[in-house]
Amino acid sequence: METSRIAELLQPFLATPGIISAAQLNHISMYIDLLLRWNARINLTSIRQPEAIVTRHFGESLFAAQHLFPNPEHATSLIDVGSGAGFPGVPIKIWAPQLHLTLIESNHKKVAFLRQLTRTLTLTDIDIVPDRAEAYAGPLADVVTVRAVERFSSALPAAARLVAPGGRLALMIGQAQTTQATELLPGAVWDAPVRLPLSASRVLLIGRSREIA
Repeated sequence: METSRIAELLQPFLATPGIISAAQLNHISMYIDLLLRWNARINLTSIRQPEAIVTRHFGESLFAAQHLFPNPEHATSLIDVGSGAGFPGVPIKIWAPQLHLTLIESNHKKVAFLRQLTRTLTLTDIDIVPDRAEAYAGPLADVVTVRAVERFSSALPAAARLVAPGGRLALMIGQAQTTQATELLPGAVWDAPVRLPLSASRVLLIGRSREIA
């Protein structure tokens, strides 16, 4: 897809017009091309239309990135639980290139895609963990993200366990799941949910790690 069209489609999700650079747009274009090629063979995303991929996957991921890291040069570490095709973790890495990113994904075909993606985009400082979050024993992260995971009730406590002291848990979920999230982690301090642009039902919900696990 042409980068000019990508930039146009991303505008509703960006705080400032032109905040995404030409190099970042080129990365997104390459990402889309690779995703579409792989998606023809394995089910990485049920969204097949390129423009819908830009808005639903990249737009929402970059919207979260701006909330989590308004100054991208200050971004430190992030674990993306159930990363799938790389959302929101890889777009957040594109937003904040110096971020140390860990992608946790148990599906081995999706892991193969993630490895090819990082090579294609020449991204560095990324760890891809082919396992479930419950089994992860690596370093904790300042931010842990969860988006569209299966078995939400078990995935959420597992993700919360990976948040470093003083860190944040960022959920991209349906509005109806916010009550479940707060009930599953009653010790967390939750910001007010923020509606994702162009969506009637999905929100960004951020929990602070005071007793989050």
